[in-house]
Amino acid sequence: MDRAVPTTVPHFADIEDATARLAETGYLADKATATAVFLADRLGKPLLIEGPAGVGKTELARAVAQTTGSTLVRLQCYEGVDEARALYEWNHAKQILRIQATQSESSWDATKDDVFSEEFLLSRPLLTAIRNADPTVLLIDETDKADVEIEGLLLEVLSDFAITIPELGTMTATRRPFTVLTSNATRELSEALKRRCLFLHLDFPDADLERRILLSRVPELPEALADQLVRVIRVLRGMQLKKVPSVSETIDWGRTLLALGLDTIDDDSVRQTLGVILKHQSDQVRAAAELRLN
Repeated sequence: MDRAVPTTVPHFADIEDATARLAETGYLADKATATAVFLADRLGKPLLIEGPAGVGKTELARAVAQTTGSTLVRLQCYEGVDEARALYEWNHAKQILRIQATQSESSWDATKDDVFSEEFLLSRPLLTAIRNADPTVLLIDETDKADVEIEGLLLEVLSDFAITIPELGTMTATRRPFTVLTSNATRELSEALKRRCLFLHLDFPDADLERRILLSRVPELPEALADQLVRVIRVLRGMQLKKVPSVSETIDWGRTLLALGLDTIDDDSVRQTLGVILKHQSDQVRAAAELRLN
């Protein structure tokens, strides 16, 4: 198959348009985030988002897919993920059945061409995104959790948005997917991979932005309680904890306080609900000892 240059169809008119449309999905982006999204969309470049767990990296990809009406295709990385899970694999059981059914009727050459055809190809996330002619957001989530070798598989995809299948040839995207890679920075990604991407570092939002995020996701929450909740969350993030509360846990805590009918945060309410925001016993013990709200 001849390689063609994938087309890039912009979704956002400018940075302000990206900010406004992401906000319509409930994702409140700061200027740096909206700029990165706009440029990745306009330039057709993958966007590598790095930062601690729970700051909204994956959620940003979902928001882009929602606001652009795109299909979200997700490759969840983990230790041991390989080509068969990321790119494609052959349906070996079906191939064996076809070979057994035709071995007395056809030559091996004819059978080989038959069993290594589209009918027997199992498309995995990267190939699925490449072949989709409709608007697509490709999310390669927690890239740093995969083995170093998986990055080599990504280079051809992120350079040319193409995948070579020896038996079928090179498949090139007709429409370039909006591609997001996320990393919690548990290991350093290769320079070759980084060169192919725009880079965005996402950290926990400042108090004002987190308060607005909380109120947008839990609109029934009184503003005074939201202010108090965010202040406590920021104190917790300043402690030496195994896992500090994420933005999603801030939202969960707001919903919890509403469900319990609480209109203020005191020592008793914190002790009752620490399991919503702190998931390690040692963190809960430390927080209970250090927090004094009365």
